[in-house]
Amino acid sequence: MTAFSLDPAHTAWCAELRTLAAEQLRPAAEKGEPGHVNRPLIAELGRLGLLARLFTSGALDLCLMRESLARECTEAETALALQGLGAHPVHTYGTRAQRAHWLPRVSDGSAVAAFALSEPGAGSDAAALALRADVDGADDSGGWRLTGEKCWISNAPEADFYTVFARTTPGAGARGVTAFLVPADRPGLTGTPLDMLSPHPIGTLAFDAVRVTAEDVLGETDRGFRVAMHTLNLFRPSVGAFAVGMAQAALDMTLAHTAERDAFGGKLRDLQTVAHQVAEMALRTEAARLMVYAAAAAYDEGAPDVPRRAAMAKLLATETAQYVVDAAVQLHGARALRRGHLLEHLYREVRAPRIYEGASEVQRAVIAKELYASVAAS
Repeated sequence: MTAFSLDPAHTAWCAELRTLAAEQLRPAAEKGEPGHVNRPLIAELGRLGLLARLFTSGALDLCLMRESLARECTEAETALALQGLGAHPVHTYGTRAQRAHWLPRVSDGSAVAAFALSEPGAGSDAAALALRADVDGADDSGGWRLTGEKCWISNAPEADFYTVFARTTPGAGARGVTAFLVPADRPGLTGTPLDMLSPHPIGTLAFDAVRVTAEDVLGETDRGFRVAMHTLNLFRPSVGAFAVGMAQAALDMTLAHTAERDAFGGKLRDLQTVAHQVAEMALRTEAARLMVYAAAAAYDEGAPDVPRRAAMAKLLATETAQYVVDAAVQLHGARALRRGHLLEHLYREVRAPRIYEGASEVQRAVIAKELYASVAAS
């Protein structure tokens, strides 16, 4: 297998995932309430063994899972991805006790994870975090008290635990941030759901002197930014895979619709302007897919240019998906705007990935920084 082709085993697995998504996961997704955690859906992902694969697979397998699920059921894709995003720091940086307590429950779908990085004044600028971790001097046991807010947190406030990034050293920028594993039942931790355009659960978290200790640290004190970036470098290409899956679903619908729809004495596909539009949609989707696979393969191989590749993959794929879904809506006409139509759903779903896990503008900044750094190094 190369970065630009899949072997037969991968192709067969993707087909199996699409079947599972359509036949077993979509019914569970349809019973959920938009904007809230769908625990039966997460439990079904666990029963099928897909959540456990989050911790045994490489970046390419993660991309294949997300793309395949997204083509048939975006809710299932998002539920799986959020479990991985919230729990990956525990898997990679957690203590033996943290891993033993939480990872089996994440894998079987009985515990919901969340990644709590963004704040009202620090979204894409993660180094500007203001959530305070003040040294707790109440007794001799050590530890900190978390005070502040998190915002735009997926699965909040309904998750069972949060990977929380807080400032342990004021004025130190990215070097003064620590990652903590914070169970949702900690005294002083509350949250509020947000009513968002995209249908998955997002909310705010408020920390009122929430107590954490050295046993809650993920990795090392003041080295939490590394935890965040390691996680995002893995998941950014897979955000691209999610986008590619949505683009492919929109393209598939458009191919079927334009081949069947009567217009101007023939089929829509007979109009050159339509045929060229569909060709452009397919071209961009395939280009994005190849870049996602290449970035994932680079991550799995431990390549030195992963940050640049991951940023490129997310940027191209999410911008492409926006273009393809919008074009699909245009070619379908008013029917695609009707509530409940798949393209209406994708149109709402496709907008958010251009913002979360680093907005498109941030990805361009990362790419430029990496390019100039490589020039300086040579």
